[in-house]
Amino acid sequence: MSFDPYAPLPDLVQMTMSSEDFTDGDRLPTRSVMESLGLGGKDEVPQLSWDNIPEGTKTFALTCLDPDAPTASGFWHMSAFNIPATVTSLPGGAVAWGTIDWSAFGVSGADQGPIFVKNDRNVAGYTGAAPPEGHPDHRYMFVIHAVGTELELGNDATPAQVGFNLFKHAIGRGRITGVFGR
Repeated sequence: MSFDPYAPLPDLVQMTMSSEDFTDGDRLPTRSVMESLGLGGKDEVPQLSWDNIPEGTKTFALTCLDPDAPTASGFWHMSAFNIPATVTSLPGGAVAWGTIDWSAFGVSGADQGPIFVKNDRNVAGYTGAAPPEGHPDHRYMFVIHAVGTELELGNDATPAQVGFNLFKHAIGRGRITGVFGR
């Protein structure tokens, strides 16, 4: 579980990402576990904040990847882009299974702000942690990307397409990693 999918990417301005719900390397809060596991989870993103924002930031992208999933490509739990540069934190639960609190992004509806693409569970939103039973802890990497432009992708883009565009346009990056196993 030591593979770091961000290691081969270009060095960018190092942003700071934190959470009131967990610290880097600690267990994810129960709210961020998949509800259908019966462990009290709610498929809700934890509270997240970011700072040390580079000059020239026009938008943000926010992703969550489990690189330890038993696939060759990991498992994308969330991928969003064109988040307004004025948003520097999200309350816990602002993004959940198929629901998004648009006011947390400073907008009143989906047609005005960030675009959430479908994750690997085919949901535009957040899917909670759910490693296969008997697996050791998986890492859930919440990553904020400062972007120097709006990304010209539609809501039919894939998380991989978002990532490729971030490779070309991101100017800063910060992350916090939570773990969960069962």
